[in-house]
Amino acid sequence: MPNDATITMSERAGLRRARGLGSVSAIEAGVRCSHCRGTVPEGLTEEGSEEQFCCHGCRSAYRIIRSCGLDRYYRLRDMEAGGGVFAAPAPAGSGKYRAFDDPAFHALHCREVPGGLMTTDLVLEGIDCSACVWLLERLPSMSRGVVESRLDFRRSTLRVTWDPAAAALSSIAALLGSLGHRPHPARDTQARRVRTLEDRRAMVRLAVAGACAGNAMLFGVALYAGLFDWMDAGHVELMRWSSMAVTLVSLAWPGRVFFTSAWASLRAGTANLDVPIALALAAGGAWSVASTIRGDGEVYFDTLSVLVFLLLVGRFLQRRRQRWASDAVELLFSLTPTSARRVETDARGFQSVHDVAVEALRAGDVIEVRAGDSIPADGVVVSGESRVDRSLLTGESRPLAVAPGAAAAAGDVNIVSALRVRVTAAGEATRVGQLMRMVEECSRRKAPIVRFADRASVFFTYGMITAAGATLAAWLWMEPAHAVENAVALLVVTCPCALGLATPMALTVAIGRAAKLGLLIKGGDVIERLSVPGRVLLDKTGTLTHGRPAVVRWDGDDSIKQAVAALEAGSNHPIAMAMARDLGGEEMVLVRGEQTTGGGIRGRVGQLDVAVGSPAFIRSIGATDPIGYQGRAEAMALNGLTPVLVAVGGVVSAAAGLGDSARADSSRSIRDLERLGWEPWILSGDDPRVALGIGERVGVAPGRVLGGMSPEGKLETVRRFSATGPTVMVGDGVNDAAALAAAGVGVAVHGGAEASLAAADVYINSPGIAGVGHLIEGSRRTMRLIRTILVVSAAYNLTAGSIAAAGLMSPLIAALVMPASSLTVLTICFRSRTFGGGR
Repeated sequence: MPNDATITMSERAGLRRARGLGSVSAIEAGVRCSHCRGTVPEGLTEEGSEEQFCCHGCRSAYRIIRSCGLDRYYRLRDMEAGGGVFAAPAPAGSGKYRAFDDPAFHALHCREVPGGLMTTDLVLEGIDCSACVWLLERLPSMSRGVVESRLDFRRSTLRVTWDPAAAALSSIAALLGSLGHRPHPARDTQARRVRTLEDRRAMVRLAVAGACAGNAMLFGVALYAGLFDWMDAGHVELMRWSSMAVTLVSLAWPGRVFFTSAWASLRAGTANLDVPIALALAAGGAWSVASTIRGDGEVYFDTLSVLVFLLLVGRFLQRRRQRWASDAVELLFSLTPTSARRVETDARGFQSVHDVAVEALRAGDVIEVRAGDSIPADGVVVSGESRVDRSLLTGESRPLAVAPGAAAAAGDVNIVSALRVRVTAAGEATRVGQLMRMVEECSRRKAPIVRFADRASVFFTYGMITAAGATLAAWLWMEPAHAVENAVALLVVTCPCALGLATPMALTVAIGRAAKLGLLIKGGDVIERLSVPGRVLLDKTGTLTHGRPAVVRWDGDDSIKQAVAALEAGSNHPIAMAMARDLGGEEMVLVRGEQTTGGGIRGRVGQLDVAVGSPAFIRSIGATDPIGYQGRAEAMALNGLTPVLVAVGGVVSAAAGLGDSARADSSRSIRDLERLGWEPWILSGDDPRVALGIGERVGVAPGRVLGGMSPEGKLETVRRFSATGPTVMVGDGVNDAAALAAAGVGVAVHGGAEASLAAADVYINSPGIAGVGHLIEGSRRTMRLIRTILVVSAAYNLTAGSIAAAGLMSPLIAALVMPASSLTVLTICFRSRTFGGGR
C-alpha cells in the first residue's frame, strides 16, 4: 500500500475513493508547492500534474531555476530540511526595486571595483539552509550581468559583483525577490568592513601568539626535562636558541601592542596597565636573550610567550563583548526607510509616483505615504486624512489624527489611509537625525569610569619599578654577582598578570553569566556604575506598560461585547483592533460596515445596528443617551483613558475606556528597586494624566512622575539628575535614545527601537523592568568579586616580591610561580557567582 505522504494529488484522491472515503481537498491532501513546500490552495491545484504551485511567484521561480539547469537546488533543499516550508518568492518585476538604481543609492551602498564593475552587499530574507547558499552563489548563471555572488550564511548577506553596463541592480534585486529572497541594502557596509578588518588583524595576532606559545612551551618542556637528567650541551643550546627565536617573534609582532600602548601612555605623562606588562616582558626578554648569548643563566621564553597569548585572549574577549554601538549614520538608517515614493509632475501636468532612494529627497519634494508605511522625511501633510503612530519619537501610545497642514516627522507610521507630504527636511536634517546626533555627542562626552584595576595599576607600576631599582642597588652593594638576577626575579614574579588578565576576565565572566539571564552588558565600566545607588528614571510606554492600547474599563451591557468585537474586526485602526481582541468571544457575522476616518465605525452585526466611536461621532449620528454614558466617557478621559461609546439601535448602550495597561510585574519591580536603595522616577512623553495614572498603579509617588516630556526634555532631565548623583535611564523608544546615552547607565528593554539599543549600555532581553533589579544585584556582587581579586593580587605581589628582593627566589622559580598566581585568581573568578545567584 503506498504511503499517503509521498503520492501525488490525483493518486491520493483515487486511494480515498477506493477506501470509500470520498473526495479530498487540496488542504486535506497536504499538496505541497514544488518550489517553497507550502500548502497549495485548492483552487490552484492541477489534477494529474506532478508540479503544483501555491502562487504564480513560485511557478516563476521554479521555471527560472530549472531553465538555468539548477535543479540540484531542490534535491539539496529536501535532503537538509526534510520537506519543510521555505520562503515564498516576492512578486516578480523590477519596478518595486527601482530605488536600487538611484544614483544616491549607489553612492551610499555600492562601490566600484577594477574592470568597470560594481559591488554591493544585500541582506536577504528567507535564508534557511545550505541549499540557499548553493543556489545564490550560482546567480551569475541566472543573470547575464552578475560576475560573482558570495553569501555570508550567518548574516544572510549576499555580496554581488556585477557589470552595470550589462544589467541594472534593480533587475538583479527583482531576480532575488522572485527566488523567494527579498533583498534589502546592508546599511552599515563601510562600518562592518572596518570592523571585519580589525577583527581579522586581532585573530592573526592571536594565531601567531598561540603558535609561538605552543612551540616555546615544547622547547621549555625539553629544557625542564634536562634538569632532571643529563642533556647534551649542544641540544641545550639548540633548545634555547629555538625558544628565543619563536619568543622574539611573539614579542615583536603580537606583543607589540603592549609596548606601543605603554609608550603612548608614558608620552602622555601617565602610566596605564600596559606599562608594567611591557616592562616585565622587556626585562624578562632582555635577560633571557643575554643568558642565551652568554650560554649561562636561566631563560624564560616559554613564560613570556604564554603571557602574551593569554593577555591577547583576554583583550579579544573583552573587545568582542563591547562591540555593540553603532555610529549616528547607522542609527539614522535604522529608523527611517531606505526608499520613498516621490510624486513627480511632467511637462503636461500629469503626476506619477516613482521609488527613489531616501537620500535623493530634497526640501520641497512631495512624497506619497501609504497605509502601513513609515514616513521617510520630515514634512507637512498636503492631502489626505489619516492617523499616525508617533510612539517612535514621542512615546505617545495613542495614534494621532493628521490632516492637510499637520506636521509629519520621519519615523512616524501611517496607519489608516494614504497621505501626501511635502518634505521640509530629509536625512540628518530631520528631527530623528538631530536626535541621533545628540546620542553621538552624549556618548563622546560621557567620561569613562576608571576600573579599580586601572587605578591600582598606577601605584603598582611605580612601586614595582622603585622596588626593582632598590633591589638592584642593594645587591650591587652587597653581592654584585646576583644583583641583576634578583632584580629580574622581582620583575618577573610581580608581573601584573592578575591585574592585566584576571580583572578583565572577572568582568567578562560576569558579563557572560548576565547574558545567559538575558542581561546583555556592553562593558565592565557599566557594572561599576550600577554598584552605587541613585535614581532610576523609567520610561512608561513599553517599559512599565505593554505599549499597546487595551480595554481597561467597560461600563455597560456585557451582552453586546461580541457584536462590538465583530464590527471592530473589520477595521485596521489600533483602537478597533484592541477592542476586537479584548472583547472578542463567540464570533458573530458582520453583514456590512462603514468607517468614518477619525470618528468611528457603524454597521449591521447579525440583527443589530451597531455604532462604535468617539463621543463626538456618536453624537453626530443622532444616538440617544438616556442613561448618561456621555458623562461617564468624560470621566474616563479625565482619568487618562481614551473614551469609546457604543450605540445599539440608535441608543448609547456602553462606554469603554482604552489605555496602555501596566505590566503585571511593574509594581513588584518598583518595590525591589526601592529595597536596593534606588529612587524610581517616571519620565513619559504621554499625557501627564495618563502618566500619573500609571504611576499610581505601579507605586511611584506623584511627585516623581513627569509626563508630557519631549525627547529633548528627557535629555535635559537626565543631565540635571546626573549632575547630583548616579542616574540610570530605562527606556525602549527612539525618544529615549538621547537620554539613554546621556545617563550614567542607559538600559534598553526588550522590543525597543534599534536606536535605543545602540545608545544604551545594557539590553534586557525581556519585557518590563524586572531585569533591572537583577542587573543591579549582579553588579554589586561583581564589584565585591573584583575587590577580592585585587586584595589577593596585592597580597601575592607583596609576599612574592619581598621573597625575590631578599634573594630567596631565582628567576626560574619566579617564572613558575607567576603563572600559578594567575591561575589562582582565575579560579576565584570562575567559581564565584555574580549574576544568577549569591556567592
